Amino acid sequence: MVTRVSILGATGSVGRSTADILVAHRDRFAVEAVAGGRDAPALADMAKRLGARFAAISDERALPELRACLGGTGIAAAGGEGAVMEAALRPADIVVASIVGAAGVRPTHAAVQAGRTVALANKESLVCAGAAFMRDARAGGATLLPLDSEHNAIFQALGRHRPDEIEQMVITASGGPFRTWPAGRIATARREEALAHPNWSMGAKITIDSASLMNKGLELIEAHHLFGVSPERLGVVVHPQSIVHGLVSFSDGSVVAGLALPDMRVPIAHCLGFPERLGTSARRLDLASIARLDFEAPDLARFPALRLAMEALEAGAGAPTVLNAANEVAVAAFLGGRLRFGDMAPLCEAMLDRFGEARDSGVLDSVEAALALDAEVRRAAEALVPAALKSAH
Repeated sequence: MVTRVSILGATGSVGRSTADILVAHRDRFAVEAVAGGRDAPALADMAKRLGARFAAISDERALPELRACLGGTGIAAAGGEGAVMEAALRPADIVVASIVGAAGVRPTHAAVQAGRTVALANKESLVCAGAAFMRDARAGGATLLPLDSEHNAIFQALGRHRPDEIEQMVITASGGPFRTWPAGRIATARREEALAHPNWSMGAKITIDSASLMNKGLELIEAHHLFGVSPERLGVVVHPQSIVHGLVSFSDGSVVAGLALPDMRVPIAHCLGFPERLGTSARRLDLASIARLDFEAPDLARFPALRLAMEALEAGAGAPTVLNAANEVAVAAFLGGRLRFGDMAPLCEAMLDRFGEARDSGVLDSVEAALALDAEVRRAAEALVPAALKSAH
């Protein structure tokens, strides 16, 4: 039986790795839709490579170029937010949700409401609107398969164990390019230094989050909703080799860990083939050649973004929504040269303070309510960026 797949975020790093798996198993999969942001030639190439039936580009201004690139192929094309929603809702057995940031929340939410199996790489769906998103996923009969390497490792380690048998879940962090840097040097790090991840090849936003360790904080929030585990049973350990991706400690004292070389094709293949295993061309793990695996506690003083995320997870309600929105503004400002690296966490903390009443008013009752708060925080954070930059000089 052929499995139909749609890819939201097809031109990003996860989308490209997904395409590699699909091409390697053409007899098992057919591609219904691909969606991308604004790179029309890349999206067209992906659609043609995978034989997709439909291509959606979120930037409507790029639609004429997309149609020109797809001329004569028979692949339908559309542009704008509605087109991405259509891609999410077209008939597919699995939707790979890998749009980066809060932009991916609505189409991912639409897919779960429609009862699809969703391979989830858009962590913001759960960070921004976790309680409402999970409620709607259950109501729609959707299946969520964790695609991030850390959550996928935990998912595999859990097996069929009952929640009351779990003592702790731990996700690992490489430590990023600044793992050994002093705080003062981290604060003034340049764009190219922050983008030089030692182990993974990812998009700019996720790479910056990895450099600040914000990514680990967001992943803790995601794990809380995904696995239903309380904040005090979640943890982070820095592991520079990125071989161990996640660990689960059980009530009998045993620990089960997920190991693999850092290659996104491994968790993607697991999701696409689940519950079976798909073969991949990923390099195999040879522990003898690696020789050692190192672990250390994260330094919350040098990496305050992780501390803020842990506090937001503990606070619950709208705090993660506020944090995520402020962080997206901060990262974009840093990448655009409008904010120092060391000013990103203070900007996020300022927004958590400013929106204290909104964030603590209770669990956001819908995805749309979460996105409304997200938009409000973004406007306030953007207004603070020039002041933050001025104070830094």
